[in-house]
Amino acid sequence: MNNKEIDLLNPTATNFSMMDYDCSYLPGRQVRMNYKYVAQASKLFATAVATRGWRRFGKYFVHPICYGCTECKSIRVEVKDFTYTKSQKKSFNRNSETEVIVQKPTMTQAHLDLYNKYHAHKSATDAWKHRNISQREYHENFVDGAHDFGKEVLYMLDGKLIGVDLIDILDDGISSIYCYYDPDYARLSLGTYSLLYQIELAKILELPWIYLGYWVDGCKSFAYKEKFQPQEILESFPTMSQEPLWEQWERPKPDSE
Repeated sequence: MNNKEIDLLNPTATNFSMMDYDCSYLPGRQVRMNYKYVAQASKLFATAVATRGWRRFGKYFVHPICYGCTECKSIRVEVKDFTYTKSQKKSFNRNSETEVIVQKPTMTQAHLDLYNKYHAHKSATDAWKHRNISQREYHENFVDGAHDFGKEVLYMLDGKLIGVDLIDILDDGISSIYCYYDPDYARLSLGTYSLLYQIELAKILELPWIYLGYWVDGCKSFAYKEKFQPQEILESFPTMSQEPLWEQWERPKPDSE
């Protein structure tokens, strides 16, 4: 590793953690997040921390450091050997008329309206906490810090924005940041389709992995991630000086299946 690469892997950063707050995934648990604010992050750095289980939102790179709890596991899908399930094939085919645009992240009123509509729906159906996001919050979380690797994937139908998928295109894969879509188009299964599109894009770019963020056993919001196989799991959050140990993982099927 040359001096330039060493510098890129150790950018100027501000490290801090937030006070504990209620966990959204496990009732009765408390969450504490470790943050690294990096104003000028390189793709090399973003790749290195993604392989160690970190997530990026804007210029903030984060991972949980919850006291007495290690339930958040990082997972990634192996692109080369991925195989479609029957329902995934149907989702892909249902979107044959959907237009897909990949570009640098932007913020329009259509973005904000769709984001708020999606979260209002989730609040009503899945009891998500919800308040409308401001322009400043959206820009800080999903537009700022994209540099040359952060992208948004827009899903359009008849000229209307119906879905947005925020991703990082890294040196060894695509990292899923956040996806939201119009609940009026539930029949298109845009959440599933967005991940299938990421996998197809990774194949074109010859990237081996799709980083899906965290999986928590028993959490309904993450159950869909188990359906994208084969995949590997990372049990901890190694430091930059430690090598991440990813292991092949598949949820055991019940004896009745």
